[in-house]
Amino acid sequence: VGVALGVVLLLLMGLLGWLTMRGTATPPAPATAAVASADAFVDAPLTGDLVGTLFFAVGSADMPADATAMIDTVRQALAAAPARKAVLSGFHDVTGGAALNAELAKNRAKAVRAALQAAGIDPARIALRKPESTLGDGSNQEARRVEVRLVD
Repeated sequence: VGVALGVVLLLLMGLLGWLTMRGTATPPAPATAAVASADAFVDAPLTGDLVGTLFFAVGSADMPADATAMIDTVRQALAAAPARKAVLSGFHDVTGGAALNAELAKNRAKAVRAALQAAGIDPARIALRKPESTLGDGSNQEARRVEVRLVD
């Protein structure tokens, strides 16, 4: 009888402990949700005041050597207009694989975003716009660019 009561008491205490922990514990947020929202691309018309353009090398998302001046210009423009956001638009040309070019344009915009964040700009003030293909009527350099526009 004593052993049976001991087992029942142990089971009850275990059950109460489990219920207590279950009610107070909150599951951690999945890391993929945070990454997905950070890389969300807006699909909006190309509007706003153009404050900077960076031209990239063929097939590369590495920041160009002259990027520092443009990043500083954008930082100053955002400091002067605290209610505005920077929208980054990556462009690519129509030659080659469309999916590969779109991914390259995204990676270029992400590289500019990382540089702006490293310069002290709040990530909440930076939005990425869906990559856009140029029409092929400009220079190849124009197709390999990221534009930064200030929007309300």
